[in-house]
Amino acid sequence: QVQLVESGGGLVQPGGSLRLSCTVSGGALEHYTIAWFRQAPGKEREGLSCLRLDDVYILYADSVAGRSAISRDNARNTSYLEMNNLRYADTGVYYCTAAPICSRRWYDRDFWGQGTQVTVSA
Repeated sequence: QVQLVESGGGLVQPGGSLRLSCTVSGGALEHYTIAWFRQAPGKEREGLSCLRLDDVYILYADSVAGRSAISRDNARNTSYLEMNNLRYADTGVYYCTAAPICSRRWYDRDFWGQGTQVTVSA
């Protein structure tokens, strides 16, 4: 039973940065791609990016191009999402997901974390 737990969300000023963590239990992170999604208030769930098993980074959302990166620490079973130059539109609930193969479609993701709130405000 794979479980994902996100952490690191909170209040961030515009132009600031943050790092979200995704800790995996019940399975080995090295066997899963990690895709991060977010959902802004009143908007659809949006796939941001994915990290393949070979650590190739796949960008899904043009809105975060050049401002986001995913990394993994297999020894700690933890993946990280880094965001910088944050904007008001980045506000939302951020989710970590896992599946054998990268996909931007939410229904292709096998496991989901509970989400962590990110609020960009001055």
